[in-house]
Amino acid sequence: MAQAGGTEMIRIALAFLMLMILPARAEEIVAGLSQNRVSITATFVGSEILIFGAVKRDEPMPDADPLQVVVVVEGPSGPVTVRRKAKRYGIWVNVDAVKVDAAPSFYAVATSASLADSISQLEDLRHNVTIPQSIRLVGEAEEGLNPRDFAEAVVRIRTAAGLYKLEENAVNLTQDTLFDTRILLPANLTEGEYRTRIYLTRGGYVASQYETVINVQKVGLERWVFNLAHEQPLIYGLLSLVIAIAAGWGASAIFRLILRT
Repeated sequence: MAQAGGTEMIRIALAFLMLMILPARAEEIVAGLSQNRVSITATFVGSEILIFGAVKRDEPMPDADPLQVVVVVEGPSGPVTVRRKAKRYGIWVNVDAVKVDAAPSFYAVATSASLADSISQLEDLRHNVTIPQSIRLVGEAEEGLNPRDFAEAVVRIRTAAGLYKLEENAVNLTQDTLFDTRILLPANLTEGEYRTRIYLTRGGYVASQYETVINVQKVGLERWVFNLAHEQPLIYGLLSLVIAIAAGWGASAIFRLILRT
């Protein structure tokens, strides 16, 4: 009997520990997008996505740290080879190269406060929220090279191109319940699924999260040319050659006609 009682006490203690470990689900995200599909056409100049939502509560709002919202939109990832140039004998040449295993083609982070006040470094490591955390480095670089320097170069280049962006205080949060923000997708988008994540945080720690996807696809002539180039490269090459010859002949004919007149 004593042994049975001890076992029961252990079970109660374990259950209590599990309750302490599991996060409370007092707040949940109900969110939506102005559009979940973006079509790339010949006249595509970019698109603006409105991300909005509300905080659903099963009990009164916690009297604790202020609520913050972090929104992340991440494009398809792929390997990137980063090269460093140096001047040799008066000529700029590539001297070093490091392959970054995976870097997102597009990455945007929007927060309702400053980044430091919105999410802690620990939660950033757990959920890979910030731009540096989204880049994966695998393998070893040549001796004397620091792969992290090349990863930072990717961030600098894509930030300058408008593909990576951090927008602090860009999420409008009303009465700790309603929120919205706008994410501008540039014209030079990569086709694929754009993972969209929303985090509710208190004191820098994630209280709830929500995830959805934005589909970006080429349509019309762009889709036909893209499929032809990838599925029938020989036909695509011959067609490009024919178009180039026809364009050259047409320009020459127009030039001769102008000279005659």
